[in-house]
Amino acid sequence: MKPVLSPTLVRFAGVGVVNTALDLGLFLLLHDRFGIVLANFVSTSAGMTFSFVVNGLFTFSAGRLTLRHALLFLASTGTVMWLFQPLVIHLLVDVVEPLPVVKVLSIGVSFVANFVAYRYVVWPTTEAGATP
Repeated sequence: MKPVLSPTLVRFAGVGVVNTALDLGLFLLLHDRFGIVLANFVSTSAGMTFSFVVNGLFTFSAGRLTLRHALLFLASTGTVMWLFQPLVIHLLVDVVEPLPVVKVLSIGVSFVANFVAYRYVVWPTTEAGATP
C-alpha cells in the first residue's frame, strides 16, 4: 500500500517542527539579554542553518552540501519568508480574523512554498534519484 504522505514531506514537516521550536526557544532565551531584534536575528539564523543542514542531508538526501545549495536555499527561503509570507499576511489581514489565524495561514502557505522550492530548486532530483 502506498503511503498517504510522501516520506520526504513527512521528514520536511518534522524538520520544520524542530526548526520552529529551536527558533522560538532561542528567541525566548535571548530576547531579554540581547533585545528583540538581535535575539530574532540569532534565533532565525540558527533555525535557517539547522533547516539547511538537516533538510539537505536528511530530508532531500543531498549526500553533501555545496555553496550552490546554500545560495539557492538562502535565496528561496529569504524570498518565501521575507517577501511571500508578508504578502500573504497583507492579503488576508482584512479578510480573516484574528491576526494569529492569519499568521498560521501564512505559515501554512510558506510551508508549501518552501517545500516546492527546496524539492525543485535547491535539491532537485535527477532520474537516478541523485541531486546534481
